[in-house]
Amino acid sequence: MADIPDTCSHCGSDLSKWLVPDGASWDDEFFLVCFNNECSYYQRGWEWMMEQYNQKASYRFAVNPNNGGTLMIPVWSDEATREMIVDHEGTIGEGKGEEDE
Repeated sequence: MADIPDTCSHCGSDLSKWLVPDGASWDDEFFLVCFNNECSYYQRGWEWMMEQYNQKASYRFAVNPNNGGTLMIPVWSDEATREMIVDHEGTIGEGKGEEDE
């Protein structure tokens, strides 16, 4: 399998380890997610979600480290889901990624 990226393909920011919430439809334990609020993918998502679904929401670029697949994580604000960032020591909270904004 190819190397798993550790930076966002849209903005180059480091990806943060993000715990998949309990009850989510994904079976994986965590994803690698871009939390850069200036990321073009995240910025474009606001308009796209409003145009397509009439929703005030966006999405963040993510990578599944188990298979290298990319996906989007839906969010409703700049701060949404940051509480699920895990730092390198396994502590939940705003870990790696917040400085990259």
